[in-house]
Amino acid sequence: MAPSAPRTRATAALRMKQISLDNQDSTIRRLRVQLATERRGLAATKKELKETQVALEASHKVITGLTEIGLSMSKKIENMKVKKQLVKANHVECHQKFQARIHEAEDSMQAQHLLIEALVDEKDSLLQTIHDLQEANNAPAPFDGDWEEEPEE
Repeated sequence: MAPSAPRTRATAALRMKQISLDNQDSTIRRLRVQLATERRGLAATKKELKETQVALEASHKVITGLTEIGLSMSKKIENMKVKKQLVKANHVECHQKFQARIHEAEDSMQAQHLLIEALVDEKDSLLQTIHDLQEANNAPAPFDGDWEEEPEE
């Protein structure tokens, strides 16, 4: 039986090597499947990354545009505030000018009123003097309402 023992050992060694190769082949297939799965996952991740990058760039453009619009609006608002202040200052100035004109007109009217009162008082005084002189001279009243019209020629 001696000759069969080495064959059996060789066969067993060969069988062990075959099992080892089968295990390695199975491990290789499993690793290849795992690698293919990882590659598909990586490709999907790369695709998502590219889509995200495109979306991010689009968002950046939108944000830049909105920022420019915001800055433009801020400038316009500041200009409007300045214009509003100028309009308000002009309004105050016009109001003050009109108030001064009104005050001058009131002063002028008051002075004219005092002058008219003084003239009326002077007229009354003159009429009284005329009346007193007429009474002193026994002369008829000049303006008694009896007018005589001169005949036309």
